Amino acid sequence: MDLRELVSALNDFASPALAESWDNVGLLVEPSPPHTVNTLFLTNDLTEVVMEEAVQKKADLVLSYHPPIFTPLKRVTWKTWKERLVVRALENRIGIYSPHTAYDAIPHGVNNWLTKGLGACTSVPLHPSTAPSSPAEGTHRVEFCADAEHLEAVLSKIKDIPEISCLTTLSARVEGEAQTRVSLNCSQKALLEVVALLSQNSHLHHKAEILLLQKPLLPHTGMGRLCTLSEPVSLSDVIERIKGHLQLPHIRVAVGAGRTLGSPVKKAALCAGSGSSVLKGTEADLYLTGEMSHHDVLDAVANGVSVILCEHSNTERGFLSELRDALAIHLQNKINIIVSEKDRDPLQVA
Repeated sequence: MDLRELVSALNDFASPALAESWDNVGLLVEPSPPHTVNTLFLTNDLTEVVMEEAVQKKADLVLSYHPPIFTPLKRVTWKTWKERLVVRALENRIGIYSPHTAYDAIPHGVNNWLTKGLGACTSVPLHPSTAPSSPAEGTHRVEFCADAEHLEAVLSKIKDIPEISCLTTLSARVEGEAQTRVSLNCSQKALLEVVALLSQNSHLHHKAEILLLQKPLLPHTGMGRLCTLSEPVSLSDVIERIKGHLQLPHIRVAVGAGRTLGSPVKKAALCAGSGSSVLKGTEADLYLTGEMSHHDVLDAVANGVSVILCEHSNTERGFLSELRDALAIHLQNKINIIVSEKDRDPLQVA
């Protein structure tokens, strides 16, 4: 497949617009076009060892879940390992694409894969995503009726206010009188000016309606998951299930205050990777994530919530096999898709 065609298909699989605002997703390194992709190489982290593996396996595009370019690079030299990744990629005509938190949000993504470690359960996003795009512009809609005497002067002043959009007028009859209904969209800042203008005429202000424009929530899409198990399970049983799902011999556990390993778990909140900000304050029996700060763990435990930590990328990497199969179907088996054998979490139990 042509690289640009493939990137478009990957963006359809998980829209980059679903990623968090702080993230760096999409095509990060592009060899000079035209560039054909025969082999897509999947990894959780693009390290130098993994890059060498991609070169040896003649990959044309690396899909790295974590973006190897996150903070801006001021130069591309052989001095730092991330700069060397870019050099090696371009020398070998390998593109780099990263989806990161876009894959966290989608219904068929990383967090949904992680829920499978809990056993039979239903789940909903902890922080639902809104539609990336919406026909409406602005944050508020203002509607009011004006008679012929005031209409022209009001419209003239409104048109001078910045951040006004979708200004329309429509003939209407109010209490038997011919009037014009004015509708406009505006930003939060412009709303203050519009309201101040209408307040100068009590007749207009009295008939004004202000609507808050909100983008619709996307079903089953968003950050984190709140899972309700079909049947309560002891914390010790959940621990064994998670270890089996992630294929880990050890995980870290903090037992909530007033709880024991035998205490039942009915609700579990989870977030792949680093989950403190996503999980904080959620009412649940258990928090499941890769890593949390020491003080966030203390807060959870004090509130009677047990915590399971599996190390950051261990809560993500297992998804790659499932992703390989899903992308094969999505891309109609047009390219070869392989998963890195060298990619692993940097932390080991010694």
